[in-house]
Amino acid sequence: MKRFTYLLFLVLLALSAHAQRAKYVFFFIGDGMGLNQVNTTEMYLGEQNGRIGTQPLTFASFPVAGMATTYSATNSITDSAAGGTALATGSKTYNGAIGVDPDKQTLTSVAEQAKRSGRKVGVTTSVSIDHATPASFYAHQPDRGMYYEIAQDMLAAGFDFYAGGGFLKPDRTHDGRQAPSIFPQIEQAGYTLARGVDEYQAKRDAASKMVLIQKEGADPASLPYAIDRRPGDLTLKQITESAIDFLTRDNNKGFFLMVEGGKIDWACHNNDVATAVNEVMDLDEAVKVAYDFYQKHPKETLIVITADHETGGLGLGRSGYTLALKSLANQDNSQEMLSRAITDLRKDKAHKATWDDVKALLSREMGFWTELPISWEQEKMLRDVYEESFVHNHVKFAESMYAKTEPLAAAARQVMSQLALVGWTSGDHTAEYVPVFAIGAGSQAFSGKMDNTDIPKRIAKAAGYK
Repeated sequence: MKRFTYLLFLVLLALSAHAQRAKYVFFFIGDGMGLNQVNTTEMYLGEQNGRIGTQPLTFASFPVAGMATTYSATNSITDSAAGGTALATGSKTYNGAIGVDPDKQTLTSVAEQAKRSGRKVGVTTSVSIDHATPASFYAHQPDRGMYYEIAQDMLAAGFDFYAGGGFLKPDRTHDGRQAPSIFPQIEQAGYTLARGVDEYQAKRDAASKMVLIQKEGADPASLPYAIDRRPGDLTLKQITESAIDFLTRDNNKGFFLMVEGGKIDWACHNNDVATAVNEVMDLDEAVKVAYDFYQKHPKETLIVITADHETGGLGLGRSGYTLALKSLANQDNSQEMLSRAITDLRKDKAHKATWDDVKALLSREMGFWTELPISWEQEKMLRDVYEESFVHNHVKFAESMYAKTEPLAAAARQVMSQLALVGWTSGDHTAEYVPVFAIGAGSQAFSGKMDNTDIPKRIAKAAGYK
């Protein structure tokens, strides 16, 4: 009898442990999203509702929270390739490496572990599918700039669902040589290529594997910023919905899905706080889709949200004990779209735009003067840049990692940060901690302080991957 009771106890223990495994795993990565990107967004939402304090984002309300270090094998400040590789494989590597160790030897990602364990796998992003963070989950290349080679690795990995803006170099190798286009190779590898959600819906039933990108003519580098979005644009929320739809079809073994909000980083490289806040909110909209799924499968689902690094050194407060984040609501477009509008104004006025023309544009796009009073010093700065670039035609574009910007647009962005009373220490990455949030099966493993390499290892353990 005692032996039977003991065996029964072991069986129940095993069944209990199995029940706690994460059958469905969502891994969200906010590229460039440090603690203050989250805090700024929540405080902005609070101010928009007329109160002091935070209005929590969905993912920041999850019951488990921690923070992670992000340094690479070669520097205290990581790039997205080494940061992505750490989050994908649980191993440090040098800046610029994709899925290989410091000796350029292949590392196994948590997505590859999931696939080997019989799960369906999706890798998705708001930037190009061959960009550093998504590539870290399926590719193995010594240089993040090897976009064509990375796309070849995508096909070799054989995951079930890929989605993003497009491909950066679909027909050209790292050394510039012309190469066969990736698009027919996608079909030859057994994938169905869908351009936009309508085409996805039309093709999904007949597809065994799927690559979802934007419609023909869209910028393959990324989806539009959330603040710039127009009707018909592909969104990260739609990508997440499509991924769940595809990965759950005829599937009783579960899935692993990585979703990257890649343009938080781009906005922070530009020090464009309004655009960054909108990108964080946009990531939260995608997380809400996963959370709805979790609520239907609470004992079998794990959702983890983190970042590969912080970008920009965003600080809350410039002088005195005050913030004015609600000012950001007056910015209608990203710095990059404002730059295009300024260039268009220059052309439309045959390089003879007046200061009044410029003021009207900045008032319409940024709310300056009409909605947001600006100081004499701020107006002088804008006027000086106008004189230099419009009157004297000395146009020196401001450059960040992902944008070349009209000097007047860069100056306007600087004024907006001043009005919101936020500051920036850098136009690049920093070594700040990044947040970690989690809910669901195995989520308790993600509380407290950890290194970024711990996160995929804990995901694999929670899901029981081989």
